[in-house]
Amino acid sequence: MMKAVVSAIKDYPIMNSVWAVDKIIVKRDINIALAVGTEDSVMTPVIKKADQKNIAGLAREIDELAQKTREGKLRLDDMQGGTFTVNNTGSFGSILSYPIINYPQAAILTFESIVKKPVVINDMIAVRSMANICLSLDHRILDGVICGRFLQRVKDNLESYTPDTKIY
Repeated sequence: MMKAVVSAIKDYPIMNSVWAVDKIIVKRDINIALAVGTEDSVMTPVIKKADQKNIAGLAREIDELAQKTREGKLRLDDMQGGTFTVNNTGSFGSILSYPIINYPQAAILTFESIVKKPVVINDMIAVRSMANICLSLDHRILDGVICGRFLQRVKDNLESYTPDTKIY
């Protein structure tokens, strides 16, 4: 999921921007803030230069940051510089949520639970594993057309992965 989002941000760099009172600043580095739940709060440690990491590198850093967060070992530097936030409310069983933007970022994307749903394929009903992806955005920076295209790219990226996809 994280690689699909990072790749889509590369195609739509305006998603990687912040609101600066009277102007929009598009950030060069893609620094993904990862929402991590603890017993009593949510913290957002940052994967710096996420676009320079492969799938295995992202997975390793997600695991390390989540572990540091849950053990209370985050440093201030671990929490700074996020340009876009990714959340996974699906881990709690959620199928539709409305995430709050991590200001001053332009948007936050939430991945919901994967559930079996009936879908129509070639005029036939089939059961497939499906998940909702929810995006909250700052309309001062983004509009629906760009966000719709961005979400379509994330979806296309996710659907393009196969067992042969390189993770290293």
